[in-house]
Amino acid sequence: MRQLFTKAGALMLLAMLAMSASAPVYAQQSEDSKEVITVTGIVPSFMGLPKGPEVKGVIVARTGDKIKVRVADGTDQVIGVTNETQVKASGGFLSGGKKLTVDALLNGLPVVIKTVQAPSGMYASQISFKNGDYKTAQMIRNGTQQQFDEQTAATEALRGRVADIDNYNIKGTTNVYFATGSWKLTPEGKNELCTVATQAEGTSNALLLVVGYTDNVGDEDYNQTLSEKRANTVINYLQQYCKWKPYRMLTPTGMAESDPLADNDTEQGRQQNRRVSVNIMVSKSVDGM
Repeated sequence: MRQLFTKAGALMLLAMLAMSASAPVYAQQSEDSKEVITVTGIVPSFMGLPKGPEVKGVIVARTGDKIKVRVADGTDQVIGVTNETQVKASGGFLSGGKKLTVDALLNGLPVVIKTVQAPSGMYASQISFKNGDYKTAQMIRNGTQQQFDEQTAATEALRGRVADIDNYNIKGTTNVYFATGSWKLTPEGKNELCTVATQAEGTSNALLLVVGYTDNVGDEDYNQTLSEKRANTVINYLQQYCKWKPYRMLTPTGMAESDPLADNDTEQGRQQNRRVSVNIMVSKSVDGM
C-alpha cells in the first residue's frame, strides 16, 4: 500500500498550502493529562427534552451561541450553547473552585459533548475536555511557543513563516485508499495511518502533510468536497487514534482529480486514484538535529 511520492509533486502541494497555512489548527490531545474540565449547562428550558447523541471531536469554529465540532469521519456538527452554561474545573491549574465561562471553548479544543434535542436544534448539556488540551489550545491561540525544535518548525509552517518550499526534505509518502464516493477508512487504511505515524514519530522534527484525491467519477465540485472530506477523515484519525500531535500537522487539503497515480479509464486505475497521501517531511533547517 505504501508508495514513494515524487519530490516535485509533494513540493508543488506545499506551495499551494502556503496560502492557507493560517487556517485553524487542532489542539493537542494530551495523553499525560489526567485532569478533566467539565462545562455543564443548567438551562430550565432544556428540562424534559430528549437526549441527543454524544459528540466527540474538535471545535473548529464558534460564533455567537453556537460551536462547530468536527468529528472523526470529517463531518461537522453545529451545537448550541447558552450564556447560563457553567464551566468548572475538576483539578489541575483550574482547580480551587474557579469558574470559567463559555469563552473557554476555544477553536482547536478536543471535546466530548452530551446533547439534548430541542425544537430549534441540538444543544450541549455537558461539554468535557482535558486540562492539557485546554492549555495547548490557549498556547496556539496566544501564539506561545515551546522551546522545542519540532514545535517551532510546525508553528512556523502553520503560520506561513516558512514559505520557501526548497526548505523541506520529503522523507516519504503513504497512501490509503477509499471506495467510490466514500470517505470512510478501511481497517487496512487505519493500520497504515498508525504505521506512518509511528514512522514519522521516529523521524526527528517530522511534520505530516495530508492531501486527499478522487478518481474522475462525478463533477468537479463534488470531487473537490469529497477529497477534502477524505483528508479531514485521515487528519482526525491520526490525531485521535494514532496520537499524532496536532501542532506537527500541516493544514489538510483536497486536490480532487489532480495528480492521478494511474489511468482513470480503468477501474483498477480509478481505485488507485481514490486515495489520501500522507507525506512525511522535515524542514532542512532542522533536518538531522
